[in-house]
Amino acid sequence: MNVEPLLSRLDGVKETQSGCWVARCPAHEDRRPSLSIRETDDGRLLVHCFAGCETPDVLAAIGLSLPDLFPERIGEHFAPERRPFPATDVLRCIAKEALVVATSGAKLLAGEPFGQQERDRLMLAVARIQSALDAAGVQNG
Repeated sequence: MNVEPLLSRLDGVKETQSGCWVARCPAHEDRRPSLSIRETDDGRLLVHCFAGCETPDVLAAIGLSLPDLFPERIGEHFAPERRPFPATDVLRCIAKEALVVATSGAKLLAGEPFGQQERDRLMLAVARIQSALDAAGVQNG
């Protein structure tokens, strides 16, 4: 399958560079793009939701499944992608999470009360940012 049937089923699609797009994830209520799509040189489609949705759930929400992401090839194996998603796409998709971290830090520095709900949301933002780094192939050191 080429990328067009996938992109046509998504909302808010924007090409970020040749072979790379971001869109709103169909598996959750997404106001800003958190889904990154990349078409590799060998025809594979890489899909990742930086809000944490599993790829099968994203595809099911638009009537596709995992085999739809791969070209038909018999007896060939694909090499893993070293950096599957461009850093700019990762940053676009986690911008809201970075804002949550910044807002939480400012609130703590100002000495304002910081309740359990705010702690939980901060920890979710940190987990999503870490997941985005992992998906982008970035090594924390």
